[in-house]
Amino acid sequence: MTIGTKAASVHFDNVTKSYGAVVAVDRVSFEIEPGQLVTLLGPSGCGKTTTLRLIAGLEMATSGAIRIGDTDVTRLPVTQRDVSMVFQSYALFPHMNVGENVAYGLTVSGVKKAAARERAQSALDLVGMSGLEGRMPSALSGGQQQRVAVARALVLEPQVLLFDEPLSNLDAKLRRRVREEVRDIQQKLGLTTVYVTHDQEEALAVSDRIVVMNNAVIAQEGTPRELYEYPADTFVADFIGDANIVEGTVVEAGGDNAKVRIGGIELVVSSRRSDNGPAKVAIRPEAIRLSAGGNGAPLRGTVRKATYLGSHIEYTLETELGPLFATDPHVDAPVAPDSDVAIELAPRGVNLIGK
Repeated sequence: MTIGTKAASVHFDNVTKSYGAVVAVDRVSFEIEPGQLVTLLGPSGCGKTTTLRLIAGLEMATSGAIRIGDTDVTRLPVTQRDVSMVFQSYALFPHMNVGENVAYGLTVSGVKKAAARERAQSALDLVGMSGLEGRMPSALSGGQQQRVAVARALVLEPQVLLFDEPLSNLDAKLRRRVREEVRDIQQKLGLTTVYVTHDQEEALAVSDRIVVMNNAVIAQEGTPRELYEYPADTFVADFIGDANIVEGTVVEAGGDNAKVRIGGIELVVSSRRSDNGPAKVAIRPEAIRLSAGGNGAPLRGTVRKATYLGSHIEYTLETELGPLFATDPHVDAPVAPDSDVAIELAPRGVNLIGK
C-alpha cells in the first residue's frame, strides 16, 4: 500500500485574529497553490504560528475567511478539517511504540487495525524508519522522533500538511539533513505544505514561496530569490540573510537593472526601481571584497575584528558608510585587525530596497 495525496489550495481573505486588545494576525490575505510548500517566516511574536493554527482550526478567526480547496473552513473545528500537523515537540505518545504512534490517527478514525498497520508501515517506509516499528519513542534519537511525527501526519493523507518549527529541537547538522528529507517527501507526494520557522536559511532551502511576517501583517511574499534580491523594506532585507543597510543613490534606473552609487563606488545591480535618487541599499556580507592597503581606493575601511570560523572569516569593518560586516572564504590569507583595506562590491550581493 502506498501513501496517497489529495493536495488542496489554502486561501486567506482578510483574516484577523485578536485576543482582546491584542491583534495577533491583522487582515492577512494570501493564497497557497495545491502542491506548494510555503513557509511562514518571521521573528517571535510576528503572527506566523497563529496563522498556522488558524489553518489547522486550533484557533478561530475573529474576522475574514479561510478556505481549503473549495470548502470554507473558517468556522469548522479541527476535527472537520482535512489537515495534519507536525508539532515542534513531536507530541509522540510515550506509552506507544513507533508503529502504534503512526497508526493511532487511523485507528481512532475507525480504520481496521490490519489496514491501519499496513498504511503505517508504508508511511514509515517513506520516512526511512522501516524496521523500528517496535521501538518506544524514548529509545529514538531526535531525528528519528521527527521522522515518526512526519509519518504519523502523512498516514492520514491530508489535504494540507502543517509544520510548526519542526527542526528547532535538532542540532545544526541534523537539521540540514532532515529539512532535505522533508522537502524530498513533500515533492515526491505533491503535498500542499505550510511550514513555520524563524530560521531564514531553513526557509530559503525548503520553500517554493515564503511569506515574511512582521508585527501581525505580511511584510512581503515571494520566491526565495525574489525576497533575497528584491526586498520590499529594510526589515525584509535584514531578515532574509544578513545585510548591511547603507545609503546610496540611484543614478540610472530602468528595466531590470539600475546603476547605483555607494560611497565612491558605482555598479550596476538587479533592480525593479524606475526612478533615480536616494535609496536604501542592502549589501550582503559575501559581496564585500577586501584587499590590503586602501590608498586611492574609491571605498576604504579599517578592519576592527576578524573571526575565523573554519569555512570563512568574518570581518567587522569601519568605513565611511558606517560599520560593515563582511565574510571571506579565503581563510589562508586573513587580514589582520587594525589593517587598512580597499573595499570592492560584487553586484550579485548588492540589493536596492523597495521599488
